[in-house]
Amino acid sequence: MFSRFKTKRAAYPVYLFSEFTLSLLFSMMFVVDSVYQVNVVGLNALQLVLVGTTLEVSAFVCEVPTGVIADVYSRRLSIIIGMFVMGLGFVIEGAFPFFAPILLAQVIWGLGYTFTSGATQAWIADEVGEEQAGKAFLRASQIGTVGALIGIGAGTLIGTLGVNLPIVLGGALLMVLGLVLIIIMPETGFEPTPREDRNTFQSMAHTFKSGLRVVRGKPALINILTIGLILGLYSEGYDRLWAAHLLENITLPTIGNLQPVVWFGLIRAAGMLLGLGVTEFVQRRVDTARHGPVARAVLLLITGMVAGLLTFALTGSFIIAVLALWGFSSLRQTVGPLYTAWVNQHAESSVRATVISMSSQIDALGQILGGPIVGVIGLALGIPVSLTICAVVLATVLPLLIRTIKIDRQTEVTANEVVVDEVAVHKLLP
Repeated sequence: MFSRFKTKRAAYPVYLFSEFTLSLLFSMMFVVDSVYQVNVVGLNALQLVLVGTTLEVSAFVCEVPTGVIADVYSRRLSIIIGMFVMGLGFVIEGAFPFFAPILLAQVIWGLGYTFTSGATQAWIADEVGEEQAGKAFLRASQIGTVGALIGIGAGTLIGTLGVNLPIVLGGALLMVLGLVLIIIMPETGFEPTPREDRNTFQSMAHTFKSGLRVVRGKPALINILTIGLILGLYSEGYDRLWAAHLLENITLPTIGNLQPVVWFGLIRAAGMLLGLGVTEFVQRRVDTARHGPVARAVLLLITGMVAGLLTFALTGSFIIAVLALWGFSSLRQTVGPLYTAWVNQHAESSVRATVISMSSQIDALGQILGGPIVGVIGLALGIPVSLTICAVVLATVLPLLIRTIKIDRQTEVTANEVVVDEVAVHKLLP
């Protein structure tokens, strides 16, 4: 019993270490990825979005099956597999600077990501308990920001030697992380399907149906997943075009011989520092164990994101564009863990990885649907128009958030009335 308790306590630092390392490696690669695709490979607006769409198609197809595998077999195993597959995808992207290999790389690393998506959140929620999971998500976001800042510095420095080098190195180190997790990662809070009952396809189908049943039975969760769809619709266009907007429509300052990759590193680093502050503020002020406070915080943050994205899309000033970009990215950085905590609150433990994977799949569906449209518009009318449309799409989340807050409030009132009635009955009993 004592060793089991020690193992559970060990899960939290392993989770923070993993999130720190992942953020460092992803940041190291992503700080040069946009410059690599635009300046080295020479992708246009539509090709940039198609790269992202390919990634999201891969995630959409594989998300729920890999999430169900995590619920039926082992979340730890699923996460470790994901590290190796993601690493392979990035190595291919950085080693072959052509459109077709980059598309193939998106398929591979998208598959790898789905092994970790849902499984990671469900693993730590089971290890530390549902009540502590929301705080764990926010703390991991902060620790991840520190790792990302280090990754930005490393990626910028290595990128000056060769823009593709951080991508290849980051992919290789992801595989090393998988090896480390084999040694240090515990799994004590998860109970897999008993071997004698483990008919693979029947178990997967049963778990998936159970996840759907949970979703259908909770109007608030349906609303939350619809919000996830809209977040996907807007995000693919923004993620793929913001860098091209800075490079092509807003002139970067000429200070010495600073390369574009250095400017992108500085912009990302400052934005992440701001995001770290916003996340700390939210963590101290928001009760992440309750539905209402989380939903209201998400509403305020996304309202700010809409304003920031509109400003970024419409300005021609470098200073205003960077300020708007910092505001948008810092708020978005905080919305992510809050949204995960929100979904987690409405999902039962037995199907938690599946439900969280469903939310990721819905996000991927939104990106698949929205990305190509935004790319075609950007090719025909210009990237500023595409980014403006992204902001308008994001704004449609606001009325849904208000509706979800009302549903959660009504649910809490009903639950309180039931508790009061039960207390009154007990008092009347002899």
